[in-house]
Amino acid sequence: MLETRGLNAYYAESHVLRGVDLEVRAGEVVTLVGRNGAGKTTTLKSIIGIVKQRSGEVLFEGRPISRLSSDKIARLGIGFVPEERGIYASLTVEENLLLPPIVGAAAWPLERIYGLFPILRERSKSMGTMLSGGEQQMLAIARVLRSGAKLILLDEPTEGLAPVIVNAIGDLLLEIKKSGVTILLVEQNLRFATRVADRHYLMVHGKIVETMTNAEVIARESDLLEHLGV
Repeated sequence: MLETRGLNAYYAESHVLRGVDLEVRAGEVVTLVGRNGAGKTTTLKSIIGIVKQRSGEVLFEGRPISRLSSDKIARLGIGFVPEERGIYASLTVEENLLLPPIVGAAAWPLERIYGLFPILRERSKSMGTMLSGGEQQMLAIARVLRSGAKLILLDEPTEGLAPVIVNAIGDLLLEIKKSGVTILLVEQNLRFATRVADRHYLMVHGKIVETMTNAEVIARESDLLEHLGV
């Protein structure tokens, strides 16, 4: 579904991504793991077109998208959930869900959203400022499902959340995976990553240096945690 070939990205004169090659097949959950500053978030932002200084190829369902604007990329069915979640604080939960345009047949109707996220139904009239961190994360994920994303770029969804909420987010991602939605996930929590993902790319200094299975990550957990500085 998604492929990058020789993806390079820059912030001014700083060369951040250095020839990133990765692929994500339809229906997979794939993680990018690595130290802070390794280029994981920049990879997501380069795919969705937020980072403008980039070269190489990005293909979505076989179609080159590198030269498209972010809004046109989103309309193809790629949703981006940033680490800061991007909730509109002055809107209610339901208004946040209804605001993004529907981009295709994969769009989830509101009742389906509320079926998977019952807490959002309970808080549907609450303002964005009134939500907990976990509720905001659920809303951010639900919003891209509502818009019809076939591929979700998900940046650090467990950051700053209590363990019980992390488990709930994991349950939700597994249900979303079962529905056929594809996810490229940036995640520091290795145990969470191995619970929800199929494969893992290790990034070091802006490069993909290794592809690992769940079994390989679990077997090397101690070494990887030391390497990642976690």
